[in-house]
Amino acid sequence: MWLPLVLVMMTMISCLEAVVGTNNNNNPMNMVIKTQTFSSPSFTMTPGLVIEKYFYDINFPKSHIAIKSFDVEVVDESGNQIPLPQTYLHHWALVRYYQHKNATNPTINTVYSELQEPNFIIASNNGVCGRNVLTAYYAMGSESRKLSTFLPHPYGIEVGNPKEIPADYEERWSLNVHAIDTRGAENKLGCIECHCHLYNITKDRFGRPLTEDYKGGLRCCYDKTKCRVNVSDGEDFKERNLFVRYRVRWVDWNDFVIPVKVYLLDVTDTWKPLSDSKEASQQHNCLIEYDVEAESCSHTNKVDDDKCNAVKKSKIMFPSSGYLIYGVAHQHIGATGATFYGEDGRVLCSSSPIHGKGNEEGYVTGMTTCYPQPGSMKIKKGEMVTFVSNYSSTMTHRGVMGIFHIFVADKIFKSSSPLSEEVGNNNTIVM
Repeated sequence: MWLPLVLVMMTMISCLEAVVGTNNNNNPMNMVIKTQTFSSPSFTMTPGLVIEKYFYDINFPKSHIAIKSFDVEVVDESGNQIPLPQTYLHHWALVRYYQHKNATNPTINTVYSELQEPNFIIASNNGVCGRNVLTAYYAMGSESRKLSTFLPHPYGIEVGNPKEIPADYEERWSLNVHAIDTRGAENKLGCIECHCHLYNITKDRFGRPLTEDYKGGLRCCYDKTKCRVNVSDGEDFKERNLFVRYRVRWVDWNDFVIPVKVYLLDVTDTWKPLSDSKEASQQHNCLIEYDVEAESCSHTNKVDDDKCNAVKKSKIMFPSSGYLIYGVAHQHIGATGATFYGEDGRVLCSSSPIHGKGNEEGYVTGMTTCYPQPGSMKIKKGEMVTFVSNYSSTMTHRGVMGIFHIFVADKIFKSSSPLSEEVGNNNTIVM
């Protein structure tokens, strides 16, 4: 009985959006934004279960385009959005790669580090973390609920350029999804933060023993692990099939589009220069996650009367020059915000969590975004930039993240129209 409904969900929904400005300077070519909505293959959830899938060769626009936005949500077979207290979307990542035409497709359990050249080549973003680390073009989590990813006109992420695709290869896309079913969980926050004792885990997904000081994080909640639950309260938690529904918006590539570079910066990056030169030779070690230990409030770390502030910083040499077009942070429960600073201390972007209401109270359901006035935020090549991630330390948090997404353009579009005509004061796009 579910077959017709599933077929409908798996079918893309297409539409066109005219980008209409207040005058011709705002949109000189009257570009049309194309939209397609897709669903991932289904995954089955039961109380306490973790899924981490790598969906390869997903449905995605195939032509030479400029991506304007990419939005994600978890839905059931009827297309209803799933509340975070039932299935927590820990993170998702959109990764581009080139696959040789004679290569066999990877399985859904093949992690990116296991893709072997020459059959597969990761087409990474412009970030600095290194091979197979934070290579995604978009990587978010529960904040996808209330998050604008739209790039203002005329900026976009250039993909599908046939000149960049190696001979005998095809450009493809993968969606990594990590979700945790917390229905009936003894400790929802502990399950969400992947506390190792709640999963009864002593080895990671590759069979490597965990160190004694590793108390929680990604290494304890990989695919098919299960968090401790108590379903004796009479609730009937049924097995169910879920999907990731994702929407792509783009414009066909043309000479009026200004491409942006995508950088994912990690606050755990222990960057060390290889020399005193301000050239690109740098060595990065991005650890992705870290712990926040509970502490008593003091005059030096107090945020307000009720919260303490755990501050983590990283400083790197920015690899190229450009203008900041868009910025947003990715953080977890307990976050109080993140800020990206220039070398002179100027604030390039500040991003704060938006917390849910009702049954999603306490969850991060969105992040505020930055849309600087074009040309107002320039970053120079070799500039020492600082990323600061803040969490409340009134309680211990395991496996938190502090990742900043920066979209930078080499040039700006000069127009008499203010950006506020395209971006609202609440950091959402007004279409």
